[in-house]
Amino acid sequence: MNKTAIQMFIATTLLAMLGMPGSQAQENGNAQHHHYRLIDLGTFGGPASYFSNGFDGILNHHGTAVGWADTSAPDPFPMFCFNPTSTNCFVAHAFQWQDGVRTDLGALPGGASSQAIWIANNGLIAGNSQNGEQDPLFPGWGQFRAVIWKDGNLIDLGTLEGGYESFMGSVNNKGQVAGLFMNAVPDAFNLNGPGFFPTQSRAFLWQNGVMQDLGTLGGTDAQAVFINERGQIVGNSYTNDTPNLTTGVPTVDPFLWENGTMIDLGTLGGTNSSPLGFNNRGEVVGVSNVVGDTFSHPFLWTKRRGMRDLGTLGGNTGVVNWINDQGDIVGKTDLPGPLSPQDHHAVLWTHGVQIDLGTFPEDSSSNAYYVNSRGQVVGTSEDRPHMLIGVGEHAFLWEDGGPMVDLNTLIPAGSGLTLTYAVAINNDGVIAGFGVPPGVPPEDYEIQGHAYILIPCEDDHPNLEGCDNSIVDASVTNAIRPHAHVELPRETNHGSLQRNNRFHFPALVPKN
Repeated sequence: MNKTAIQMFIATTLLAMLGMPGSQAQENGNAQHHHYRLIDLGTFGGPASYFSNGFDGILNHHGTAVGWADTSAPDPFPMFCFNPTSTNCFVAHAFQWQDGVRTDLGALPGGASSQAIWIANNGLIAGNSQNGEQDPLFPGWGQFRAVIWKDGNLIDLGTLEGGYESFMGSVNNKGQVAGLFMNAVPDAFNLNGPGFFPTQSRAFLWQNGVMQDLGTLGGTDAQAVFINERGQIVGNSYTNDTPNLTTGVPTVDPFLWENGTMIDLGTLGGTNSSPLGFNNRGEVVGVSNVVGDTFSHPFLWTKRRGMRDLGTLGGNTGVVNWINDQGDIVGKTDLPGPLSPQDHHAVLWTHGVQIDLGTFPEDSSSNAYYVNSRGQVVGTSEDRPHMLIGVGEHAFLWEDGGPMVDLNTLIPAGSGLTLTYAVAINNDGVIAGFGVPPGVPPEDYEIQGHAYILIPCEDDHPNLEGCDNSIVDASVTNAIRPHAHVELPRETNHGSLQRNNRFHFPALVPKN
């Protein structure tokens, strides 16, 4: 055994020991954690604010965060509310939070609502905006356009092939954008949900003002989800036009697109597979049905080894949520047992080892949403009644071998929010998530919840206001800079899976 192999064996063995339930490291709970300054990002006069969970590009390396927040104005398209909940039908605006200032990013001319879902490390912001017009192919639906905010300017990426809609996937530092557009071809099996949109959805690459249709894997529909710094794109596509008996739709496979070629990544034996994370090494993670389409398992795809089943904790199903550039992966997998649905635990896959991150003593389930390059993991934990309705209760941080710690214990008392979800953490340890104000139950986070930022009080952020036991001054943390709107001509190149949580139709908020 050579030196590298010995080092890998030692590292893997230690990681496995740390991940074993009941291990000494877990029992002692010796990890020392930062305390945090809590910044409630508030709203624009409405009941709630949001981060996009699923894209995980909401927080960049510089601590700048993007999302959207409700105003008090009623939604002009009430048949399909921008935030589709029974009591929340308000106009919402995209925001950027940077250095203590929240900026209203506005919307396209004539448009009501917008959302920001991704920010590159160079400050380029990507999202979606309404343009004020109704889609003639989808009565009652306000048209959406994929947009980028660059140097204070809002750019409409347009559509292709006679369609009226486009939706953002992600953007890289070069300004290359991946996403989907709807063309004008009738389609009974739209990839985002049969019967939802009446036309085909197609994957696009936008660069230098030009939108390009990336094609499909042989079926009618495709969508692009992620683009990395190498310009590689990951999405999913129908591979044929024939509905399967088990799913009722054609087979869906993930793809990797590079240099003009679309590569089919396959499945784990079932007929439906989707990518859920992508890194700059070209590694793809996602979820795939296994043989029979009854259960789904998390997967890792690499060029060298193809698609591999990451397994579960002994239960039926699992999901991955992110992969960092070191190859660390986080998500949740089911535990064995007769209950239906089975309880699940947050997991970290690192160096080939699956580590069970556990739950809090009062809870039965947990989910990990993000892992940074330092191996810090954030997510949510909840009891079984909340798991059954898909709602998290306690935002957690897991680091240095665990165990997980409730982030509510690391902020000043009386801070004004109960932190229910943590969905992103950058390499400086800044955390983004959702919480609920006093008196609001966790299950109402979609209609009354607030987005928040946590800034570590020590190391790179010493002596910050709000790091003691005083309540942070909301007039400081929620300062609003009005958006200076600049109208630009549209940059276009046209003569004009089953539904998942990757695109805003219309809302993107985390489900546990």
